[in-house]
Amino acid sequence: MLKRDFPAPRQKPRVFRKHTLIDGRALSIRCIEINGQIYYSLPRQLVSIARLEEEWFEDVADPGFIISALANSQGKPDIFTFWQRPPDTEPKYHYYIEWESLAVLPVSTYDHWWNKQVKGTTRNMVRKAEKAGLEVRQATFDDDFVRGMTEIFNETPVRQGRRFWHYGKDCETIKRQFSRFLFREDLIGAYYQGELIGFVTLANAGNFGILGQFISKLKHRDKATNNLLMAKTVETCEKRQLPFLIYGSWSESSLGNFKRHSGFKEAKAPRYFVPLTRRGKLALQLGLHRGWTAVIPKELTSRLKTLRSRWYDLYRR
Repeated sequence: MLKRDFPAPRQKPRVFRKHTLIDGRALSIRCIEINGQIYYSLPRQLVSIARLEEEWFEDVADPGFIISALANSQGKPDIFTFWQRPPDTEPKYHYYIEWESLAVLPVSTYDHWWNKQVKGTTRNMVRKAEKAGLEVRQATFDDDFVRGMTEIFNETPVRQGRRFWHYGKDCETIKRQFSRFLFREDLIGAYYQGELIGFVTLANAGNFGILGQFISKLKHRDKATNNLLMAKTVETCEKRQLPFLIYGSWSESSLGNFKRHSGFKEAKAPRYFVPLTRRGKLALQLGLHRGWTAVIPKELTSRLKTLRSRWYDLYRR
């Protein structure tokens, strides 16, 4: 039986609820604290899946112990998932693996990026932004910056063909939600005639930097704002001695094209899935741990995304 697979943990986990943001939404989630690290458990349709809350910034030091603690906890999740953070991507464990596809930019120096990793078209776009009068600089998280963020967020309810998470939020909400991680983030702002028209949040994960928010006003898209922001981000990575920059998942899309033109390449990292209940084991066998969309044929998924984009275009009008 599943209980016999996991020995009793060396210490009792602490179970509690916590208010946090998931996909831009404020939620109260069930958390389990084990050895000073917090794991949260979210229902994904038919199953609950637990993962390390700070998995981008921390490693699961002893997966066997964590699995044991979760399996013996009250209201245990159906599946536990964890991964190996880049650049340590050679699988270490025998658990079931699926590969995360990431957009990764190796960073040595800004000059190397400028001369070797991007092409002339990208360099021309950066020059275009500078000629248009844009200024990109390190920013301070003050009231003026928060007001500028809020204006950018509320410019349109739809971005990248889907509903935008932060649309409709006021300044106080933005200030509260985005002030939580300033201790590990650099803020980079793009300004046009004194107006904040785009910004980047760059988080320091030790071995790499993570692009959180990377956004600009659509009405200024003709000024190549994002290209200039990316150039400043690479410069900041060099300054912080971050050897890699990660910009979410690798994808074939307009955003994917921007990543590619900015020098990013696809890299794989192992993600492990460990079933803790019979339901979790069945969900893993059926592929439901990734959600219903993961089992839909890619051709149909593409059509559904196109329909969603058209729907949101109508909604935006």
